[in-house]
Amino acid sequence: MATDETAPAPRGRVTLTEIARRAGVSVPTVSRVVNGRSDVSSETRARIEDLLRLHGYRKRPSSAPTRAALLDLVFHDLDSPWAVEIIRGVEETAHAAGVGTVVSAIHGRSGDAREWMRNLRARASDGVILVTSALEPTLHEQLRILGVPLVVVDPTGSPALDTPAIGAANWAGGLAATEHLLSLGHRRIGLIAGPPRLLCSRARFDGYRAALEAAGLAVEESLVVPGDFRPESGFTGCTALLDLHEPPTALFAASDQMALGAIEALRRRGLRVPEDMSVVGFDDLPEVRWSSPPLTTVRQPLADMGKLAARTVLSLARGDRPDAPRVELGTELVVRSSTAPPARRS
Repeated sequence: MATDETAPAPRGRVTLTEIARRAGVSVPTVSRVVNGRSDVSSETRARIEDLLRLHGYRKRPSSAPTRAALLDLVFHDLDSPWAVEIIRGVEETAHAAGVGTVVSAIHGRSGDAREWMRNLRARASDGVILVTSALEPTLHEQLRILGVPLVVVDPTGSPALDTPAIGAANWAGGLAATEHLLSLGHRRIGLIAGPPRLLCSRARFDGYRAALEAAGLAVEESLVVPGDFRPESGFTGCTALLDLHEPPTALFAASDQMALGAIEALRRRGLRVPEDMSVVGFDDLPEVRWSSPPLTTVRQPLADMGKLAARTVLSLARGDRPDAPRVELGTELVVRSSTAPPARRS
């Protein structure tokens, strides 16, 4: 016999989880309405209040303090100034909304991810922001069952269609960096690429390739070396390029940290930037304007990405839907002193 989804359950037995399921929202959203908080849209509030009345829900008396609102911010690793900028943006928005932020790193290990999920379940987080990380499908499903909204920043692959994603215009940034070097007269341009598992890395490489092809140049396989966004891989990658029979005259590093590692490799070879090789980075981290020389780079709005991710997940927690499931914030080339026309070689 079919059941009526709107039929009231026996009075006193309905749970917030059941109300959330019938309202199509998360449990924290129902909890906000029950506790009289204002950060829920009027339409969602009305729907939840109707269900609460229909099912005769009564809030249990308690002497315990009301649970603080929390967001979970999850990284693959936390060993980069890049992560600090994302945290700064998320925390600024969350603080303004009266919401705390819990920062975690899962290091790509399934055991760490499962431990994080156990902790998240215990603290009843209001939402999750996942940064350049991937969760096992079972953990994604647990988030869905718990009704915890999820937003992804710089996804490692194509996220589910119902998962909002925040990123930057990485292809345009890679294009602008390479076009800048081409405009200075460089024709042998090396690339230290980012991890291929990341969409942002692949997009930056595609932008590099598009600029070369538009200039009538083919991508030389020997001029593209792998990196992992860390300074050490920039140092190693630049060393490999310098060991070529014909080294490049310019270098595009797909992160500022790799660019700084590359500059150190050049310094140890007794070479100067930009006189012997021009270098362009990507990110515009605060420290690169003080590097020697100040680094030409592609600015991606990391703090703004964090702010938008926080606003989006808080909106989802209120029962709203984002205007667009995928958002890319613009990048901008910032020209400083690490690039110049190639030196004439005899």
